[in-house]
Amino acid sequence: MTAVVTRRAGAATWVRFGLLLAFVVVFLIPIYVLLATSFKPLTEADPGQAWNLPRTWTGEAWRVAWEKLSPGLWNSVLLAVPGALLSCALGSMNGYVLSKWRFPGADVLFTLFLFGMFIPYQGVMIPLVQLLVKLNEWTGLQGVFYGGIPGLVLAHVVYGIPICTLIFRNYYVTIPDELVEASRVDGAGMLRTYWSVVLPVSAPAFAVVIIWQFTSLWNDFLFAVFLTSPTSWPATVMLNNIAGAQATPYSQQMAAAVLASIPTMLIYVLLGRFFMRGLMAGALKG
Repeated sequence: MTAVVTRRAGAATWVRFGLLLAFVVVFLIPIYVLLATSFKPLTEADPGQAWNLPRTWTGEAWRVAWEKLSPGLWNSVLLAVPGALLSCALGSMNGYVLSKWRFPGADVLFTLFLFGMFIPYQGVMIPLVQLLVKLNEWTGLQGVFYGGIPGLVLAHVVYGIPICTLIFRNYYVTIPDELVEASRVDGAGMLRTYWSVVLPVSAPAFAVVIIWQFTSLWNDFLFAVFLTSPTSWPATVMLNNIAGAQATPYSQQMAAAVLASIPTMLIYVLLGRFFMRGLMAGALKG
């Protein structure tokens, strides 16, 4: 009987392993096509030979893709890094106040925050453009808010406040209220409690928000097209514009796509172990 159970457990393990391996292969197929095509010369890079390895290996497509995409990559860094950090700061403070420093109308305010998650980008595009144009006029900084990276950062930070607040608020409800009460007894105020008690244990929530916002900012296309000028275009917009006049340079497009995806992959590799922990925190209590 024990031998039968052991054989069945072994067979189940191999079945699970086989299914996982199949999923990995399916997931890696697009990456294989990207990499294989990116090392082909233009004469070999066409859809009919997408599955073939290069007959002649060359890095020319990577050189050209880097030259065309590097300004956009730098613009994306200027967009995603401060945007993600500002979103973390605002979301953390909002979540802390809404979860640990209750005040009359806190639940109503939190509900209003959540409504912001369901406003489509297209619905705010025209008033957003008008607002950024007015900010340029009021500040005298032409091309900064409308047409520049700061305006794009502002739009994404404001639009990201609801989801960032939700993530932090659901995480902070898992922190025992006794810790906050003890800090009050010791004479700590709101900011001191936040800085000394809450912030040191917030790493998982910060990891979730950084991954979420960094990915959203890095992959943004719609806001970037409407709100920035060509000199401020991020990588996604410049990636869309890599095209030939007579023929499509598939190898250059594939190389550029890999280059544009590397930063988000690095963020997931560095912070991914915190992601599910922070995302699921508060799922039962919040």
